[in-house]
Amino acid sequence: MTQSDLPTRPTVRLRPKAEARAIRHGFPWVYADELVTDRRTQALPAGALAVLEDGERRPLGLVTVNTASRIIARMLDRDPDAVIDADWFRVRLRRALSLRERLFAEPFYRLVHAEADGLPGIIIDRFGDAAVIQPNAAWAEAHIDALAEALADVTEVTRIVKNGSGRSRGLEGLAEELVTLRGAIDAPIPVPMNGATYMADLVGGQKTGLFFDQRPNHAFAASLARDASVLDVFTHVGGFALAALAGGASSALAVDASAPALALATEGARAGGVADRFTTRQGDAFDVLEALGQEGAQFDLVICDPPAFAPSKPALEAGLRAYERIARLAAPLVAPGGYLVLCSCSHAADLSNFRNASARGIGRGGRRGQLIHTGFAGPDHPMLPQLAESGYLKALFFRLDG
Repeated sequence: MTQSDLPTRPTVRLRPKAEARAIRHGFPWVYADELVTDRRTQALPAGALAVLEDGERRPLGLVTVNTASRIIARMLDRDPDAVIDADWFRVRLRRALSLRERLFAEPFYRLVHAEADGLPGIIIDRFGDAAVIQPNAAWAEAHIDALAEALADVTEVTRIVKNGSGRSRGLEGLAEELVTLRGAIDAPIPVPMNGATYMADLVGGQKTGLFFDQRPNHAFAASLARDASVLDVFTHVGGFALAALAGGASSALAVDASAPALALATEGARAGGVADRFTTRQGDAFDVLEALGQEGAQFDLVICDPPAFAPSKPALEAGLRAYERIARLAAPLVAPGGYLVLCSCSHAADLSNFRNASARGIGRGGRRGQLIHTGFAGPDHPMLPQLAESGYLKALFFRLDG
């Protein structure tokens, strides 16, 4: 497409008092109260492309607009005349791939981490010759065919799943759906990571089927696990437990509310040759922690990796209370001199808030400890410095008193 072939694009404009400097310096979002939302803007379909102007009508770049979302505009390209097609996606995917191929010897990683990789609202996880796309913004849904074409060309994956589920899509006004776009996936995929084998269910599992973000934290926990008894709460498909067993743990008990997830964890333990040291317990995590406390159980290493208790600012206070409760229930289960790992994937709960809630819980559980390590998401989940929400994962490693 030549420049003369480009359609005339609508323009949207920041309010006079809105801060254009942040956009110029790399902040990728415009909130609903920062944009002039006249009838023309309100009439734009969700995911429409438009040129964003500042209050002085100077162009800032090409954005996608969704007037039904609190994030009313997302920056796609600093060039207001950019053409969003398969070639545009190829450029961004090649850049993302070059980083992951340098980081990892095998093709199992997060390939695209949304805004941090220049593709707002898009998550892509790769599992060898298969990939899962999460189009969490309306514009991504509108361009899914071009994205899938570019993904297949750049990575040579032959199987692509679109997982259209989750809270983010609801906020964008998008329906939930699961669609296989290319190839067929009829069984869980074995994923090697930190010496363990995980079974990822790409079509029936949670999110994309596996959480790659905890990879470095799994590894650090495994370094503490030699000859240790391990409790892994909210294990999903084996999480910390399988990594700990690969690191030489004497035993691991994996707890989760989902029977299918625990079945995949058990299958992963068999595939990794550690099934004789691996057991599971299904149930609500809080109930199981309380029951283990009543049983007088203790472990050398206890890990709690819950879902996001504070997914938004309105949920922050309740979420921090839940993190504190987890720490209070888990701390007494740690043997003297043992280790407690507490994780949060809530971007609304920053590191300071989460650390304070965890410390309060440990104290109320009758224990004291040292914070020996703070972990974050792996480098295949890069953080956009201007967007705090892209640095959501925290993992606190405590050594508790003897």
